[in-house]
Amino acid sequence: MSPLNANPPGPGTAPETAAEARGDTTAGGRGAAGTGTTRPGAAAAGAAPAGAAAAGVAALERAGLKAAVRERVHAHRAELLALSRRLHAHPETAFEEHRAAAWCAELLRDHGYAVTAPAHGLATAFTATIGSGPVTVALVCEYDALPGLGHACGHNLIAAAGLGAALGLAPHADRLGLTVRVIGAPAEERGAGKALLLDAGAFTGVDAAMMVHPCPVEVADFRSFALGTLAVRYTGRAAHPSLNPHEGRNAADALTVAQVALGLLRQQLPPHWRVHGITTAAGTAPNLIPDTATAEYEIRASAAEDLAELRTRVEDCFRAGALATGCEVELTRPEPDYLDFRSDAGLLALWRANARALGRPEPVERGPFACTDMGNVSHLLPAIHPVLDITGGACAPHEPAFAEAAVSPEADRAVLDGAIGMAWTAADFAAGHRTADGG
Repeated sequence: MSPLNANPPGPGTAPETAAEARGDTTAGGRGAAGTGTTRPGAAAAGAAPAGAAAAGVAALERAGLKAAVRERVHAHRAELLALSRRLHAHPETAFEEHRAAAWCAELLRDHGYAVTAPAHGLATAFTATIGSGPVTVALVCEYDALPGLGHACGHNLIAAAGLGAALGLAPHADRLGLTVRVIGAPAEERGAGKALLLDAGAFTGVDAAMMVHPCPVEVADFRSFALGTLAVRYTGRAAHPSLNPHEGRNAADALTVAQVALGLLRQQLPPHWRVHGITTAAGTAPNLIPDTATAEYEIRASAAEDLAELRTRVEDCFRAGALATGCEVELTRPEPDYLDFRSDAGLLALWRANARALGRPEPVERGPFACTDMGNVSHLLPAIHPVLDITGGACAPHEPAFAEAAVSPEADRAVLDGAIGMAWTAADFAAGHRTADGG
């Protein structure tokens, strides 16, 4: 690693070469000035001020600790990959992740973490803590699956990587100046579990938060859409379609008018705005004018600031359906909004350097894609959400093939790389805070 880089990319420092990642400070490694190994007596000869020498000692110590963190993650390789496969084989959807949460909490408890489960009013959430350092880093674990598709978003991998980072840091947290908090966050796919946890105080006192996610491409600076949900219910008047149709008020027609309006609205929406949904009810028999129609819709915008405008325009389309057909419409929000994810620049720079040291593929730059409630966390505190390539573009999340990829050799590598990369980044972040505070 290069803990002695004179121009660190952000808070703390991070490894730049594989040798440095191993803590190798012999020939080819970097010493206190970044130009070779530190010679005995160099400080006495006036080669570097006392403060720089002290910083060099601290940096070399961190290099050794980071090497130990890596070794510890690899020592738990079989345990972590077994957990990933166990979660994969027993998928549980939002707020139903009872086994997943219990398995994750049990593993952490077995390795010395103080575990609270359930936590913050959610039956399938947990928190786990170790260390007493002045800097608190949250490792966020997701473990919910998709209805009908199992772990086609790879949340089994996310949980295993987060737990791997936690195990790697556990024996070294105090020496690194860390308090490690693992947050088991249910219901990412539906339900905005992290938004609920934020409101309940799960992230109170956290200085930085991080997680990784599998993907068909490697992206360090992940950006997501902001997402809002909309439940629609039309109420009309039932009637016979041939005997007395004039007395009816067709709720299904109201929804049809709204869908036509939405189709026309899309012509004028910016490129990164999305509107999509499903009809959940629109009548029970063809010989009965339906008095009820319901639908579920999602809206997405590139930034949270745009979501309110998009919501107003979409809701007006549904109101138009009611106006045109003489029906009543009820519009509700089933769950909290998902805010767009915003990477913290300093934390991201540390991750990039650590991922490079691990030999991860060179990340690409992409505009916003997908949505995550981790975005809500990123609006309140420094956070990163790197995505790790496990398919090379062959398939994407929410496809059946991605569920298979989530337990592939590439996924296993992502578990270990994600665990080590997050643990190293947490260590570097804590070191940066100590330096900034004069510690």
